[in-house]
Amino acid sequence: MNLPGNGIRTRLRTAAALALLPLLPLTACGSGGGTPAPAGAAQASPAPADDPVAEVRTVEAIAALLPADVRKTGSVRIGSSVGSPPSAYYPNGQDKPPAGQDIDIANAVAKVLGVKAKRQDASFETILPALGSGKYDLGTGNFGVTAERLKTIDFVTYINDGQGFAVKTGNTTLTTQVDDLTQLCGLTIGTGAGTTFEKTLTAQQGVCAAAGKKPYEVKVFSEPGAVTTALQQGRIDVVMSTINGLRHQAAQPAAQTTFLGEYHRLDVGFAFKKGSPLTPAFQAAVNELVKNGTYARILKKWGTTASAIETSRINPAEHT
Repeated sequence: MNLPGNGIRTRLRTAAALALLPLLPLTACGSGGGTPAPAGAAQASPAPADDPVAEVRTVEAIAALLPADVRKTGSVRIGSSVGSPPSAYYPNGQDKPPAGQDIDIANAVAKVLGVKAKRQDASFETILPALGSGKYDLGTGNFGVTAERLKTIDFVTYINDGQGFAVKTGNTTLTTQVDDLTQLCGLTIGTGAGTTFEKTLTAQQGVCAAAGKKPYEVKVFSEPGAVTTALQQGRIDVVMSTINGLRHQAAQPAAQTTFLGEYHRLDVGFAFKKGSPLTPAFQAAVNELVKNGTYARILKKWGTTASAIETSRINPAEHT
């Protein structure tokens, strides 16, 4: 993160086996530079066996909402950020299909619409800019709906997630829910590149100085596994990431992390370039999944039922 004065932007490339969530005991995996991974940073666990998407069928009335050219090609191009469960991760390695809540919902929506989801892996921070160029028809990656993003991106919501914090289990410096960023003064925070977390921390960078305290330091990583590695090695004190992701991780004993609770809720949605003609069809498809029960099964599968929405919306205002 390019914080004026004292910001640090760190980009670490790690192997796919350092997936953020969940974490199992150490195996012989390492970072891109060949350094052995720390204890606890290893391959992610297998995906749940339930397959609610298998029963989804095309709904012609909803498929008819797609533009004629999309119906003709029979596919949509998805820029997909694959990082960590429960959203999206590689349970069996990068040479095998990804799994996760985002993957299931996108695949189910595609089946309702009668099209093939052509997924292209991409780093989180590159997807939204690429929508405007037409490289992808839509993007997935647990993209939160914010006022800033709504200026250039259209959203079709499918879950309510948001921002939270976690520390290494046993940490005694930060032990309570973070509801004010001044609680982080003097600490080093790790988070993902191009995320709402990065933007939040940047926007509030002056709160510690205003309170007469030592500023917090921010380290930004391009790979989710690198954030976990840094936490385990003591190079950062706290992680800011998704509520569902951090809660999921903390539930894995081998991860040795403690979730500190919710900080700010955000709607999450499929991302499209501004003015995309695809949004009405995708909204109707999500609502069909809610209606027929597939949506609830997907969230139950991934342990995110508490983040369910009652109805999909196009471009809702950011939560305040």
